[in-house]
Amino acid sequence: MLGKPDRETPIDPLLSWAIELQFIAQAGQTYSKDVFDLERFDRIREISAEIMATKSGLSMGIVKELFCNESGFQTPKLDTRAAIFENGKILMVREGDKWSLPGGWVDVDQSVASNTVKEVREEAGLDVEPVRLIAALDGNKKQNRRYVYGICKLFVLCKSNGGRFHENAETSESGWFSPDNLPPLFTDKNTEEQVRMCFLADADENWQVLFD
Repeated sequence: MLGKPDRETPIDPLLSWAIELQFIAQAGQTYSKDVFDLERFDRIREISAEIMATKSGLSMGIVKELFCNESGFQTPKLDTRAAIFENGKILMVREGDKWSLPGGWVDVDQSVASNTVKEVREEAGLDVEPVRLIAALDGNKKQNRRYVYGICKLFVLCKSNGGRFHENAETSESGWFSPDNLPPLFTDKNTEEQVRMCFLADADENWQVLFD
């Protein structure tokens, strides 16, 4: 149903347990003072990486680099996606043979609004003004790809103040699409349901922010 969060993407229980073990171990390494407890948390983190390597087929070295390279209390990563409209069509950018709403990970020195502006300028060449938040969704429940860390996907309705696309290191093309003529989507970044949700939000001045 349009406007509703997508169905949750199923996950292998072993992967889910490995991710939870990683979270517990990282928190324990951060707050524990006892040397023996720290050794135990190190081993728990190693076990979680072994499970992930076994299930993914990746080497332990790669898994540890991706899965065990953070310190401190683990929190979700933020990803912004800009919804920009013109004449009833939404702006999308092309990466390879797939399309997505312009956006990306929030840099440590950026707010949600400033990161949205930055990503649109880099990927689509437009200067935009964030207007309002459409949704804050759990990326690991909605996307086709499961990440080993939490993701909060923030969809932001924006107003375009002009600009022009230039091919860059990330995107090769931009285009405007109607809801009945969407291109092949980069579903790791946004699903069809999420794009259609943005159309509904743009048409509704009383839109209520969706969140998981």
